[in-house]
Amino acid sequence: MAHGYAKVEGKPLAVFAHGTVGVQHAAMAIYNAYCDRVPVYLILGNIIDATKRMPGVEWAHSVQDAAAMIRDFTKWDDLPISLTHFAESAVRAYKIAMTPPTLPVVIVADGELQENPISADLKTHIPKLTLAAPPQGDSGAVAEVARLLVAAETPVILADRMARTPAGVAHLIELAESLQAPVVDVGGRMNFPSRHPLNQSDRYRALVADADVVLGLEVTDFFGALNTARDQIERTSKSITKSNAKLISINANDLYIKGNYQDFQRFPEVDIAIAADAEATLPSLCEAVMKRLINDDRKRAFQDRGSRLQATHQQSLERARDAAAFAWDASPISTARLSAEVWAQIKDQDWSLVSATTFVSRWPQRLWSFDKHYQYLGNAGGYGVGYGAPAAVGAALANRKHGRLSVNIQNDGDLMYAPGVLWTAAHHGIPMLNIMHNNRAYHQEVMQVQIMADRHSRGVANCGTGTTITAPNIDFSKLAQSMGVYGDGPISDPKDLGPAIKRALDVVKRGEPAMLDVVTQPR
Repeated sequence: MAHGYAKVEGKPLAVFAHGTVGVQHAAMAIYNAYCDRVPVYLILGNIIDATKRMPGVEWAHSVQDAAAMIRDFTKWDDLPISLTHFAESAVRAYKIAMTPPTLPVVIVADGELQENPISADLKTHIPKLTLAAPPQGDSGAVAEVARLLVAAETPVILADRMARTPAGVAHLIELAESLQAPVVDVGGRMNFPSRHPLNQSDRYRALVADADVVLGLEVTDFFGALNTARDQIERTSKSITKSNAKLISINANDLYIKGNYQDFQRFPEVDIAIAADAEATLPSLCEAVMKRLINDDRKRAFQDRGSRLQATHQQSLERARDAAAFAWDASPISTARLSAEVWAQIKDQDWSLVSATTFVSRWPQRLWSFDKHYQYLGNAGGYGVGYGAPAAVGAALANRKHGRLSVNIQNDGDLMYAPGVLWTAAHHGIPMLNIMHNNRAYHQEVMQVQIMADRHSRGVANCGTGTTITAPNIDFSKLAQSMGVYGDGPISDPKDLGPAIKRALDVVKRGEPAMLDVVTQPR
């Protein structure tokens, strides 16, 4: 929940974790937030002094070093031994978590510190919090990047976990429009409006292959963005860029890296690497670009490029609409129709999609109009299953005070890891529209096992073993109802979907969560 909340609100939610078992339960969620560069503020309980532990459970819940099991995937931790120490560490932890790259932090609160009486003569002081200004790119390097971009004939901008605030989206629009350069929104956040004519995300590989300058903004896997890889017994990779293409990376991840967990991906060879926060660097880059736009020939070239890109953007949108028509009346319901039916009901509201879209073939990005930073939050980060439903509820909690409609397209297998979060949503009156993508399988795994079986010439007859969720089928509407959430379905006839969404939205508008169980095609 804290992971999803922070991606909407832009600041951490505090999490209290109970001793050893609380941290063990939370570990995968913490790792997801770490990989996704999201600030989460954790306070762990512990009892260090063995003579203070009650017999039995307090021994099992205590540890010598409470943060040890998650230290490799948190940014900073501390064990304060006095209230003054706690006050300083608490403020320091918040500052560290909020300084890009933003990451989880941990404070361990010992039982003695929590429960001992405060002496009458103790002078308490909580330090003033002053957040660090995000690190900006070196002015000389920024000027060189601007020179390359202005001179480029076929530039492309890749944006991944770049936009932390509305300003990030606005500055990227300014940069792209100044250059009339195509933007590929890689998907880590909502970086660039989906209906903007310079949004060329569907032409990503072709653009990179033709580019003479590639600018990566907080791209997590820049190597993967510039290369193709063959997943065979002998694994190989091949660059898709021109040999003379200039490759530029602006990434705060270069400021912070650890060695054990390998989320930092393969080493990319670039021509300019700026270790800085991309969102904070964009204003100076925009200014440097504008200063160089003094040549009328370049301006005309930019205008011609923009006209061509506008035409290709419109063609991509039309292709997506045509593709969505395939299997429109199929049962189980296609993910394209599911996405289209939801869009028809929410498009005139202030909405926020609080779930990832990979497993519904990115149909929302292809059919909906995204233009605000909170309308798409990216995925789990570390690909840990069980992220979706809790993160969606956390994001919906953050959206609630803004009056936004939170929409969660929920994977079926993912919900089974933490279904109790539905009760949390009902208990706290967190309004959100949950729509099950119930393909009755962990379909990513079905496909992976099929690939492996094919590689070893074993056939695919047994690929459903351990990867499908059938016999019995889960009735998610009844599961939701048992938690106090409005439930409807299972819905397998596409003609029934639109009216069911409308009924569920009426519930959400009353300030309650709702769940539609939709039986769907695999992807």
